[in-house]
Amino acid sequence: MLLVFWIQSCQASGKTKTYKSYMTKVADIGSTSQQIGRQLGQALLAPGVKRTQLQQQVSGLARQEQLDVNRARGITPPGALRDEQQAVIQALQYRVSGLAGLANALGTIGNVKNNDQAAALLATQMRRLLASDVIWDDSFKGPAQAELAHQGVTGTNDNGGPLVPPSGFLQNAELASTSAMTSIVSRLQGASTAGTGCPCGTGLVSTKVLPAGTELSTVSQTTITVTVSMAFQVTVKNTGNSQVFSVPVTLTIEQAKGKNIVKTTKIDFLNPGDETTVTFHNVSNVNFASSATLKVEVKPVAGETKTDNNSADYPVIFSFGG
Repeated sequence: MLLVFWIQSCQASGKTKTYKSYMTKVADIGSTSQQIGRQLGQALLAPGVKRTQLQQQVSGLARQEQLDVNRARGITPPGALRDEQQAVIQALQYRVSGLAGLANALGTIGNVKNNDQAAALLATQMRRLLASDVIWDDSFKGPAQAELAHQGVTGTNDNGGPLVPPSGFLQNAELASTSAMTSIVSRLQGASTAGTGCPCGTGLVSTKVLPAGTELSTVSQTTITVTVSMAFQVTVKNTGNSQVFSVPVTLTIEQAKGKNIVKTTKIDFLNPGDETTVTFHNVSNVNFASSATLKVEVKPVAGETKTDNNSADYPVIFSFGG
């Protein structure tokens, strides 16, 4: 009996090692590909970039992504994950074709006078990149998680990361929209905005306490019950005529005792008239039963002249959760 148990234990250990080794290799490729996606987002939203410069940058990213495809093809998956491995390759190929198509489209729109038509050409290629994320999640990640659970393989990969790795190429799905591309085309063509120019900028709409959803007031003190899931959700609107990008949002809790709490995040981009939310998690070390001021500030963008709606001070007091 002991011998049989020992053999079974060795077999299980070997199976787990095989699956985790495979997932570690996929994670490395997925991480590299995801970084290429971040570089694309930064290139698209960079101020002052020329169309030809952007085209060259995107072409270079396509070549880098092809290397990920080649690496993925060199991985031998466990037998039960052959279909999932093909999904990994397919997702990466979509990223290559999307990047290559985007580079070609950037060359084409130089001769397109209608900005809406030019934006549609770019958005078509961006949707290939969005589709790659769907393939990764639905055809690789989900089925692989189910198969590993069936095989009894749990824990992390060899690098300590998630057992089945994510790989999101587009950090914001809105980048695949025609409206987002319209603003980018306008900027590439030398126009300051997709509309009529400044006024440009943002406005703070509201700040809510999660999970309750209580909206903070600037005129009366709000009692905030502290829980492990407490967070602050800030809604910001693009109140101008131009797309804004890389906008810092800072939350500060000024306390009578101890250090102030300061957290900062960033809005990647926001189209004219649109609203978005940013959420601040893991807010700890607050003073209880003592009045405090919670401040939210949306940093003004270049050229913004109306800034009185960029910030708010909320009187609050924190109490223990029940």
